[in-house]
Amino acid sequence: MTKKEKVNFVIKTLNNFYPEIPIPLDHKDPYTLLIAVLLSAQCTDVRVNQITPLLFAKADNPYDMVKMSVEDIKTIIRPCGLSPMKSKGIYGLSQILIEQHNGEVPQSFEALEALPAVGHKTASVVMAQAFGVPAFPVDTHIHRLMYRWNLSNGKSVTQTEKDAKRLFPKELWNDLHLQIIWYGREYSPARGWNLENDLITKTVGRKSVLNSTKKP
Repeated sequence: MTKKEKVNFVIKTLNNFYPEIPIPLDHKDPYTLLIAVLLSAQCTDVRVNQITPLLFAKADNPYDMVKMSVEDIKTIIRPCGLSPMKSKGIYGLSQILIEQHNGEVPQSFEALEALPAVGHKTASVVMAQAFGVPAFPVDTHIHRLMYRWNLSNGKSVTQTEKDAKRLFPKELWNDLHLQIIWYGREYSPARGWNLENDLITKTVGRKSVLNSTKKP
């Protein structure tokens, strides 16, 4: 298959598997999405969705969040891991939103990435899911599958994002990044991977990946 044929097969298959695409992190507005994505670093979405209701019951906007102490925030979010860094980030970005953005989440990559504890991936998720701006956030699933599908060299998430944006139509980015995440979780995980259940990799995967699954 040519690379274009592979890309078309991936798009068609993902659309068949996920015609409706659920949003992994529960939220009600850009601010709660931003906090949820920040909490999801090195933490499962399931765990984040268990913790955010507890946090948002006390503060679901920056004005209420800064009324809490960093220690209070840390106590609530501790099960998500990295709580010292995340609690400082949540408090700090809430202050900045109030002081510089009238309490609103800014709608630009530059402004988002200037916030404490907000990196490019977090900014990309917010821009895509909260504001509908085309973005291609790359998490571990997308990074893994783009390599397995021989659509990227796997050297860095930065390169994987560049390759994804180059290969896939811009108007599909926001749906595709979610579809790939769901597919990776359900059919092409890092552990307990069964190639027979993984239609896309079995069809378009790189030889080295396919050969590694063969029994001696």
